[in-house]
Amino acid sequence: MSDAITLTVEPRATLGKKVKTIRREGLVPAVVYNFGKESSHIQADYQTLARVIKVAGRHHPVELTIDSKKSIVMIRKIDRDPRTAQITHVVLESVKANEVVETAVPVRAVFDGDNEQTPAERAGLIVLAQADEIVVKAFPRNLPDEVTYSGEKLVAVGDQVTATDVTLPKDVELVTEPEHVIATVFEPSALAAANEEAAGAEESTAPEAAEDTAAEGEPVEASNQ
Repeated sequence: MSDAITLTVEPRATLGKKVKTIRREGLVPAVVYNFGKESSHIQADYQTLARVIKVAGRHHPVELTIDSKKSIVMIRKIDRDPRTAQITHVVLESVKANEVVETAVPVRAVFDGDNEQTPAERAGLIVLAQADEIVVKAFPRNLPDEVTYSGEKLVAVGDQVTATDVTLPKDVELVTEPEHVIATVFEPSALAAANEEAAGAEESTAPEAAEDTAAEGEPVEASNQ
């Protein structure tokens, strides 16, 4: 795990639909779930929170400070405005440093030497990525920023990489099913034909488009925000 990520927030008294007012002030409403205890309603500076989310994602513990009290949390849910992609609400979960937690971490291919592609891709084949993250468990301090697998394993049509091929750091365990497929090698023509067939089937079964009568407006906000 890389250096600690920190976030300082303030307690929040504004709840429900009234959170619109604090959003206009450049703040984001959030909630912290605390091991079955009463949840903590908080608010954070938008730009600061956005930077933390970019670095931590949902896989990196964050050191949270509320009224000088520190705790460790994981980001569990990020709500965004569907039109602007602006962050509108965040759910955090308090975790204990001495208890194992489960979380999804990014997974990517690594290659030998100066290679930047798999042997299959270098031979003109297509590697279809079927998962970009897997679930692992570890103590918060041991959670990795990412995990990797050897892209050199993907050579011929039909070759696959599954979760069991991923290299995990010490003290990190796999939760995702070992046979879960991460990437598969295809012949370009076969993949194109399969895509065309799938598109044709979808078109033939698609219902007639109905007029969208929903009024355009702001997303509905839960009363417990």
